[in-house]
Amino acid sequence: MKKVFAFLLLLPGASFFGHAQTSTAKTTIVINNSSDIDRVGEVLSINWASIIVKYPGIDTANFKVLDAITQREIPFQLEHKGEVAIQNLLVQVNVKAKGNAKLLIVPGKPAAMVKKTYGRYVPERYDDFAWENDKVANRMYGKALETRKDNAFGIDIWVKKTNKLVINDWYKKGDYHTDHGDGMDYYSVGLTLGAGDIAPYVKDSVYYSKNYHNWKLLDNGPLRTSFQLYYDEWDVAGKSVKVVKTIALDAGSHFNRIQADYSYSGGSELPVVIGIVKRAEPGAILMDEQQGVLGYWEPEHGADGTTGVAVIIPDGKVKMNTDKNHMLTHTSVKSDEPIVYYNGSAWSKGNEITNAKAWFKVLDTFSQKLKQPLTVKVQ
Repeated sequence: MKKVFAFLLLLPGASFFGHAQTSTAKTTIVINNSSDIDRVGEVLSINWASIIVKYPGIDTANFKVLDAITQREIPFQLEHKGEVAIQNLLVQVNVKAKGNAKLLIVPGKPAAMVKKTYGRYVPERYDDFAWENDKVANRMYGKALETRKDNAFGIDIWVKKTNKLVINDWYKKGDYHTDHGDGMDYYSVGLTLGAGDIAPYVKDSVYYSKNYHNWKLLDNGPLRTSFQLYYDEWDVAGKSVKVVKTIALDAGSHFNRIQADYSYSGGSELPVVIGIVKRAEPGAILMDEQQGVLGYWEPEHGADGTTGVAVIIPDGKVKMNTDKNHMLTHTSVKSDEPIVYYNGSAWSKGNEITNAKAWFKVLDTFSQKLKQPLTVKVQ
């Protein structure tokens, strides 16, 4: 009887422990997925002010986010967007198709977060700005490169087959054009838009700006890295134009969110293109004007493998075509009205997306996610 009695005592004890964290919860977050797509490792923004309303005394250095069912800690980040005050709580979640998830905010010291995104200004390499997550890496070219013969304009891709952050190691070694087991830089940009940059387009001509001249880091992980690049004014068919590009990359994603804010005098619309550099050899191309999806599975680059590239405009219904250098998505902007789009990449040797069919499926899925975002209710 003693053994049975001891066993029975454990049951209410276990039940009490299971509800202990719930009873101390200061805020409950309910996330709903109305789509037919499982959302795996998606980074979700939750307005910080809505949390303060429910938990006014929250200590930003002493709280945890828990899965209400498993009681496991959920990775999170306090997003500032370059401001002193917190703007959003970022969480990385899994939510089944047509399902929901419930998170709890409780007092307590959170576990150390694994840093999954990172970016920085690289003065030691001609003013590059480089950024990455656990899937992809990119860079943009700065002022110091403009006077060199190897100057380049557009977005560059560094292919990866590791979830580790590699930017600092690769720059330090200076040998990132060779794959030492974690990836490499073999993507060629040159004087093009590269892997999804944006530029004015007038009378069949791309009007390139100079490279970015100033930068500002907004947030730097662990779940989202975001920054701004500032471009000096330049002439576009007689019109003086300036642009600021705000780029954000989330953990677990193959896609950057890019916001371009153009400013110029006059109220007319400015035609622009978002382009992907086209290779001489044949590759697989997807042009879906209705969905705003432009995809490219490049020709194989010898032993280096194949790179997939994409541009997605969430609103869709754009025009697309090819010229001698690019595959182009055509749209227009208005002064001081931002345009938002996404660019992305994948690598055949990255052990995840290995062919054009798989890449184009990823693009379709991502496009559908943009149309049906996760919804949040803070209780």
